[in-house]
Amino acid sequence: MGKKNDTIKADFLVIGSGIAGLNFALEASKYGTVAIVTKKELMESNSNYAQGGIAAVLDTMDSFEKHIEDTMKAGCYLNDKKAVEIMVREAPKQIQKLIDIGVGFSKENNKLSLTKEGGHSMRRIAHVHDTTGKEIERALIHQVRHNENISIFESYVAFRLLTPEHKSTKAQKHCVGALVLNTEKNEVTTFIVKATILATGGTGQVYKRNSNPKIATGDGVALAHEAGAEICDMEFIQFHPTALAKKGKPALLISETVRGEGGILVHKDGKRFMPNYHKLAELAPRDIVSRAMFEELKKGPVYLDIRHKGSTYIKQRFPYLYNELWWYGVKMDKDLIPVAPAAHFTCGGVHTNLNGETNIPGLFAFGEVAHTGVHGANRLASNSLLECMVFSSRAVNSTKKYIRKMQNAKCKMQKIPITYNLKPKTLNEIRKMTSSIQKLMWSNVGIVREEKKMKKTLKILDRYETNIKQVLKTGINRDILELKNICNVAKLITQAALERKESVGAHFIV
Repeated sequence: MGKKNDTIKADFLVIGSGIAGLNFALEASKYGTVAIVTKKELMESNSNYAQGGIAAVLDTMDSFEKHIEDTMKAGCYLNDKKAVEIMVREAPKQIQKLIDIGVGFSKENNKLSLTKEGGHSMRRIAHVHDTTGKEIERALIHQVRHNENISIFESYVAFRLLTPEHKSTKAQKHCVGALVLNTEKNEVTTFIVKATILATGGTGQVYKRNSNPKIATGDGVALAHEAGAEICDMEFIQFHPTALAKKGKPALLISETVRGEGGILVHKDGKRFMPNYHKLAELAPRDIVSRAMFEELKKGPVYLDIRHKGSTYIKQRFPYLYNELWWYGVKMDKDLIPVAPAAHFTCGGVHTNLNGETNIPGLFAFGEVAHTGVHGANRLASNSLLECMVFSSRAVNSTKKYIRKMQNAKCKMQKIPITYNLKPKTLNEIRKMTSSIQKLMWSNVGIVREEKKMKKTLKILDRYETNIKQVLKTGINRDILELKNICNVAKLITQAALERKESVGAHFIV
């Protein structure tokens, strides 16, 4: 792999550095050179913030059929059953693979410690205390950094997929790489590759209150949509029921495993309310718990209470959460934890087949950015890290075959004029627009939706889109690129929500 005149060539370009992208990069490096482009540091991703764990049938009392049924039920049976079956049956193998590369899963009596979360009928979630995502990322990054076939480009933002006409496919669009902004040097680099992979994660920053890191601005969905890729089920935005709700503090995710291990939702007087909404109470699927909290919050603050489990247990089982909450002035073993829902996971995304292929030759996707059909209308807890591992592994074969086929293909490249200096006076305007869109989406296309408000939202987003195009004429930087993506994804979510007239799963309309 080499750089010449701001052009970098490789066999595979992976955009994103979460678990899906890193796992793919490691496996694909056996078949060619891999360039990983990531907006910040390699470790910064939604995967890194995943506390709960990774679901798999690992106990003799459990079965594939039970895990499949739990997944289908949580997704309101709108899931692609074949995709669910593949994911569930390949899960144990993926857990073993993670153990082999050094992931230190929690154990009891020399066996994997399995926990339970909402929607699961059995204890089947392997975890590393309450920092599972971080530990998996650590192990994968260690392997990636020591792999000579993988090059890492940190602080690089992909902003356009290159889809020229392809001579051998009768002018069909064909992805051959991407234009990428180096945000530290303020330079544009062209990546020319045989296979381009979107592993950019979620869209949480479209909403004012969300549990995602700042980088989760829907870049992959926006890039793919602009290139003409098929986008599916964007109305199904999952809201996590329990994120910290303390004024002036971030919406820290309080893992579902806290409820899985006995935590209950109460009002200030200690009275539970979830048994009034569902027979599984606090362990009902996330959409049900979030809507219940939406109603209960009208009466006053809602809290998560796990004090009855005792100080020793809480500190051992949830060391990360205990320390984080302590910094925010909440003692998990002594205080009620103020919580409220937050935008958390995108069940829809760039539509792919079961091998990660999109409708654009040369463009592949997996992980949260992709729509494989496994989640249906609402994701089952701890299936997300599993989806990342299973489908990124499956995509290796399809991309390997593809790059062999494209070895001697010729593409007609167009010259793309780029300016990338932004007038400083527009920066404040960009941040204001970003905040306004986030507030708009939270109010009008959130947990509970109304058709009239969503139609109004679409008109407002159209006006923002026009303003954004004017700013883009002055040049580009990370802020304006992320704003453009947030606006693009907000429109996709709102349009999809308007088209689906019935309430189902994470989409609830009144």
